[in-house]
Amino acid sequence: MSAEAHAHDEHHEHHETFFTKYVFSMDHKMIAKQFLITGMIMGVIGVAMSLLFRLQLAWPGEKFEILNVLLGDRFAPDGVMDPNIYLALVTIHGTIMVFFVLTAGLSGTFSNLLIPLQIGARDMASGFINMLSYWFFFASSVVMVASLFVEAGPASAGWTIYPPLSALPQAIPGSGAGMTLWLVSMTLFIVSSLMGALNYIVTVLNLRTKGMSMTRLPLTIWAFFVTAILGVLSFPVLLSAALLLLFDRSMGTSFYLSDIMIAGEVLPNQGGSPVLFEHLFWFLGHPEVYIILLPALGITSEVISTNSRKPIFGYRAMVGSILAIAFLSFIVWGHHMFVTGMSPFLGSVFTFTTLLIAIPSAVKAFNYITTLWKGNLQFTPAMLFSIGLVSTFVAGGLTGIILGDSALDINVHDTYFVVAHFHIVMGLSAIFGMFAGVYHWFPKMFGRRMNKMLGYLHFWITFVCAYGVFFPMHFTGLAGLPRRYFSNQEFPMFDDLQDINVLITFFAIVGGIAQVFFLFNFFYSALRGPKSSQNPWRSNTLEWTTPVEHIHGNWPGAIPEVHRWAYDYSKPGMDEDFVPQIVPLKEGEESGH
Repeated sequence: MSAEAHAHDEHHEHHETFFTKYVFSMDHKMIAKQFLITGMIMGVIGVAMSLLFRLQLAWPGEKFEILNVLLGDRFAPDGVMDPNIYLALVTIHGTIMVFFVLTAGLSGTFSNLLIPLQIGARDMASGFINMLSYWFFFASSVVMVASLFVEAGPASAGWTIYPPLSALPQAIPGSGAGMTLWLVSMTLFIVSSLMGALNYIVTVLNLRTKGMSMTRLPLTIWAFFVTAILGVLSFPVLLSAALLLLFDRSMGTSFYLSDIMIAGEVLPNQGGSPVLFEHLFWFLGHPEVYIILLPALGITSEVISTNSRKPIFGYRAMVGSILAIAFLSFIVWGHHMFVTGMSPFLGSVFTFTTLLIAIPSAVKAFNYITTLWKGNLQFTPAMLFSIGLVSTFVAGGLTGIILGDSALDINVHDTYFVVAHFHIVMGLSAIFGMFAGVYHWFPKMFGRRMNKMLGYLHFWITFVCAYGVFFPMHFTGLAGLPRRYFSNQEFPMFDDLQDINVLITFFAIVGGIAQVFFLFNFFYSALRGPKSSQNPWRSNTLEWTTPVEHIHGNWPGAIPEVHRWAYDYSKPGMDEDFVPQIVPLKEGEESGH
């Protein structure tokens, strides 16, 4: 049957046009590249926005010609930023980075690339649905970028779009058409995520090759599989929250509105509650943190084990921690809402579950460190970014203990302490995981190698600047500096903190420029980089058994059979320091468990 299917594939390839191969492709490897490059474009837009509002925070009210050029006379008259566009930039920056870069760019790219290759499948369960999931993501990206050009400005209610700012079109300029486009974009995005996630789940459950039991799956696949389950369970809740918000905005309902007076006019809405929206939003919002983090942690497991030339420490504990994190992520959302007036008893329950999630997270961190311990370390750029991820995951996780405690959280809620925490633990960890994945699997995607020296330069500048941006924010947050404020000049007690804002902005600009090295390295290497061998990292997993040149169907002949787990590195009695999964067991040898 596989020979027939292969013959059919060969026959099919003769008729592929430019459009069926590169645009409306159903090949998971091409769709992965589409997700990656779209995510990178959105990432450039998101980072550029953060640099613009950092200029305003470091030098409030100063003239910058670049603001006038990029934002126009309406939003930056004479080069001075308008307060309304400041809020809009913060909102769209957050939305793009959380959803379009870290969710779709990371999960969409690597789930698509690696799931069929690492489990031994010809392709995804449904190539057509896979293609649709990318095009819905592309459409949602276009709508989100289009909202930047609405006359009154894009959505301005923060990336969490709390009502009443988001529910009343007349509240602020960005609450009009810009907010509606935000909701349309996110609806398309959720459709894309659900299509992709269902496809990943079915593929992992049904299309594993002979011998690939669940306990032989690489940890990357466990991470993508559990991430997909999280997405299927939590994204529909955001869709319902957005739908009720649309009803409140345009159909006169009162799900989130009650007793509101705006511009001297008393609105007729009664009986709603903005806290209901917070519950719905954060019921997605907290699993979302792990939808972003788990793929990055899975990639790190693979990269650290391969480049330590050691088996991953505690494989079953790692799988257990992924499952525990997934379960607990659904019962901690209330820690975002300690100051909404929730009952102290309920606050203590959420405090308990939040601190509990630190245990499986710590298991992962300790297992990474133990895998590195006394390993024969190969410091590739991918390995450096993976070690960077372990660093940010631990550093950011420590501040989570403060924010997860209801009594301590009240003092720093909605200050820069929160911004520092989630950017380090979620933003940086996920971005570092994404870079590690790109450097590691670049030869699989393009058949070429990236430039190592540019990779080192990219890592060190990015790593230093990342901490330079977000570490000082802890101190401004402890001093009480509120986040999302356009300017702090109205508050003399914050005057002493202005120098810190200048320092942060300096690091942000240098860190932003460092990404140019990565972009150049990526696109130049994809076209002109040195050709890669079939298994450049001497790795064990199945994707390195496929030929360097891409074929639709992955393997030219029969799909290889799996005989062992993915982490047989430096095994005593073997000729090489790696034993691919397709090598049969010798007599008396165990399969790694």
